[in-house]
Amino acid sequence: MITALAISVLVLATATLGVVAFNVFGWRRLTHEAACGAVSVLIPARNEADNLPACLAAVLAQPEAAEIIVADDHSTDGTADVVRGYGDPRVKLTTPPALPPGWCGKNNACHHLGSQARGEWLLFIDADARLADGAIGRMLAEAKRRDLTFLSCWPQLEMRGFFEKLLMPLLNFVLLTLYPAPLAARRHDAPLGLAHGACILMRADVYRAIGGHEAVKAELFEDTRLARLWRERGHRGLCLDGTGVVCVRMYDSLGGIWAGFRKNLFPAFQGHTGFAAFMALHALVFFAPFVLWPLHPLLIAAAGCVLLSRVLLALRFRHPLWAALLHPFGQAILLLIGAASWLRVVTGRGVDWKGRSYRVAGEAA
Repeated sequence: MITALAISVLVLATATLGVVAFNVFGWRRLTHEAACGAVSVLIPARNEADNLPACLAAVLAQPEAAEIIVADDHSTDGTADVVRGYGDPRVKLTTPPALPPGWCGKNNACHHLGSQARGEWLLFIDADARLADGAIGRMLAEAKRRDLTFLSCWPQLEMRGFFEKLLMPLLNFVLLTLYPAPLAARRHDAPLGLAHGACILMRADVYRAIGGHEAVKAELFEDTRLARLWRERGHRGLCLDGTGVVCVRMYDSLGGIWAGFRKNLFPAFQGHTGFAAFMALHALVFFAPFVLWPLHPLLIAAAGCVLLSRVLLALRFRHPLWAALLHPFGQAILLLIGAASWLRVVTGRGVDWKGRSYRVAGEAA
């Protein structure tokens, strides 16, 4: 039985390595070509007074940013004051209506932003996103070259502290062990839709034709759901590696990482079956070989495949190599967060984020 289990684990670890290699060598970045166009940059902001100055400074350096609208989503800090302090006429402040029943907060703010924008293209970015010089022009050129009306850039991760560097690379590991990114550029199936909400460029007329954020109003993962809906309606959308285009520091502490990952892990799989498969894969293939390797030499080979996957991703995305070598420790924490995410849902506590609570699929009545 141990031999059969070891063979199964090795097969899955080898397959995972193959998927990671496919992504590392095949997922495209944006070219350095630039195009002109009028873009409305739209920033939903709830208690983002600390993040907005750097975000707005980067956006104001983009010549294609015809208008910059910040939605102060009923913040309790100085978010609105920060925006009012800008003398540039392109920077505008708006306040979305109170959160209606059945809506998620960010979706409500984005829907309001979309209704205010006047540009031919809409660029939704998070307040913690930092655009590189020329980023908008490059995104426009890429969208036009590929005949896209939806383009998301998966951001480069900014990491400073120990736990950020240990755990945040697991975000790319989780994604790129499951998602065949290069295939999405060749096929237009709806399930291959992917987006990162920190940076999404959309053509305004198509956005409004499919219903905008109102069409995904109750979705915690509104970005990828919108990307899939885009494809379902017959439009061309794509997510590319945004290294060198946009970076984001998502969390700045272990507590922030725990809360953010806990919010996302169970809801990402929209039910118990997918989440159980995810946890089993990560426990049996990505963690167990590092603990049970004395039981069978094939488990050593499986652990080697997992480590090689992490090293390939670290080299591609400029993550610290030591974090890849400490993979079992980071993986153990990820499994604990996954269990905590599931427990909050099944016990009826749901998902909390930025002072709001949401019910999700699988939650106890």
